[in-house]
Amino acid sequence: MENFLYQATIYLAAAVIAVPLSARLGLGSVLGYLAAGIVIGPVLGLVGAETEDLQHVAEFGVVMMLFLIGLELEPKALWDMRDRLIGLGGLQVGVSTLAVMAVAMVAGQPWSIALAVGLTLSLSSTAIVLQTLSEKGLMQTTGGRATFSVLLTQDIAVIPILAFLPLLALQAMPHLNSDGSITLGGEDGHAETLSLVAGLPGWAVTLVTIGAVASVVLAGIYLTRPVFRYIHATNLREMYTALALVIVVGISFLMSLVGLSPALGSFLAGVVLANSEFRHEMESDLEPFKGLFLGLFFITVGAGINFNLFFRDPLDLIGLALLVILAKGIILYVVGRAFNLRGRDRWLFTLGLAQAGEFGFVLVAFSAQHNVIPPGLQQKLLMIIALTMLITPLLFIIYDLLSKNMRDTTPKHEPDEIDEEGPIIIAGIGRFGQIVNRLVQASGFKTVVLDTDMETIQLMRRFGYKGFLGDPTRPELLKAAGLAKAKVLVAAMDDPAEVTKLVAYARRQQPDLHIVARAYDRTHVYELYQAGADDIVREMFDASLRAGRYVLENVGLSEFEAAGAEQTFYHHDRGSLRELAALWKPGVSASENPEYIARSNELQRDLETALVELAEEHAKKSA
Repeated sequence: MENFLYQATIYLAAAVIAVPLSARLGLGSVLGYLAAGIVIGPVLGLVGAETEDLQHVAEFGVVMMLFLIGLELEPKALWDMRDRLIGLGGLQVGVSTLAVMAVAMVAGQPWSIALAVGLTLSLSSTAIVLQTLSEKGLMQTTGGRATFSVLLTQDIAVIPILAFLPLLALQAMPHLNSDGSITLGGEDGHAETLSLVAGLPGWAVTLVTIGAVASVVLAGIYLTRPVFRYIHATNLREMYTALALVIVVGISFLMSLVGLSPALGSFLAGVVLANSEFRHEMESDLEPFKGLFLGLFFITVGAGINFNLFFRDPLDLIGLALLVILAKGIILYVVGRAFNLRGRDRWLFTLGLAQAGEFGFVLVAFSAQHNVIPPGLQQKLLMIIALTMLITPLLFIIYDLLSKNMRDTTPKHEPDEIDEEGPIIIAGIGRFGQIVNRLVQASGFKTVVLDTDMETIQLMRRFGYKGFLGDPTRPELLKAAGLAKAKVLVAAMDDPAEVTKLVAYARRQQPDLHIVARAYDRTHVYELYQAGADDIVREMFDASLRAGRYVLENVGLSEFEAAGAEQTFYHHDRGSLRELAALWKPGVSASENPEYIARSNELQRDLETALVELAEEHAKKSA
């Protein structure tokens, strides 16, 4: 017991220390787990022989991960994305696999091992790439969307790869044991006892396998709903977690009994349940288990890396890692070009996906377990995958340097020739600006609408609203729209910096112009006050006030009392903003401005007093 607690403390402490540090450095959690395993294993020697046994337990995290991936992939959504998934993603995986396989065969590996290596190294790091794209704000770019499509294809491709790899086993012939059981053995002595299909003829094995898969599909469609309703009737929250675990564990066990990959069955079950009303419940129940098991899996991978192999020939391993990145990079560049990715989008696609990924660790461990690759090559592959992932942040730095020196190749539309002037100019016709425009036009007033998004302008025109394509911050377009004669300007663009820029320019050009500006938050309000806006509307303020009023109405206040509290808060907050705007200092955090903090606290006390007095006044009237 003491030894178990000691080992648990070591693994958990290593994860708690290394993973947050890795995340703060922008390297991602996967590299943090690997680093933790390396430190407690090869470096400090705090863990030893139990690592391999733990890895078999931790592989259950892979099964859970694939089940959760299946839950996210509704069949209809997959069908809608079929062009990118099959074309862009499928081409990348297929060509990369064949290229790496060819190099491995030239290096003297048998075709089966070479194919396993190609499949393993064709995948990229979903965890690192998606996190980096999100941090850099690149997810919505053309290159970011193409990268995401390939990563999704790779995640799906893991399923058939896991099902296919055991067929490449070096020695996978059934053997009759002395006790009469039938096992599937290999050179490493690993044996997996078969049960449901052992000793059956081929046609019977096929029928049993199809029956097992069909039972998973039918149970997902017809059985899960009544079972979940039964569990719901118990009002015991932990039973949801138990049921989710039963589903994953039970399906994994069934797949094992018929000789299929547990991951394949769990993924299939996830896709079947993707349209279920209980999907989100299962996701929230299993997510913590998946994270812990996967983290443990990556720690055991790191702890099992043979650094003696690296130090024997570091240049060889680093060279192989760079060769993998170069080969995948060339393939990605050509595929991106074939799918009309240009400029910085193509380089983002190329450099972002050139590494090997965390699924590579899964496939290497799975291949070794099923005797697909020999132990020596296993250690070498783990080191190569880890090195390519460690190089990934450098690849994104290279992308940043390249993109700075490149023109944006996104197709640009020439701004429209503005042939109308009006008393009201609305700059930005997104969710915010379109409501303003519809209200004003429906009230009988003419507006001139400007927006930079061609699709938005075209959509407006289909609904009978006229708008002009162009950047509202460009002086010549504002002049053509009639800024000199306009009475009101509505600055409603999505980018806060652009709104502030437009307000400041319009105020300089037209001191008498009334400017209504859309603000992102309180700090943006202060900036807009200084820029010269007359009326400032925070995006979420009015909606939040209405929600607060609904809350008050449902905790005991009448509609009249809740409306009074809402109005009191509204007027007090607007007055407070004007006072605090005079104390706000650009570039200085509010938490470092003592005058701002002191006045803010005073104003908050005034608000509380005003609301208490309002409640007492209502109480007197109702008495």
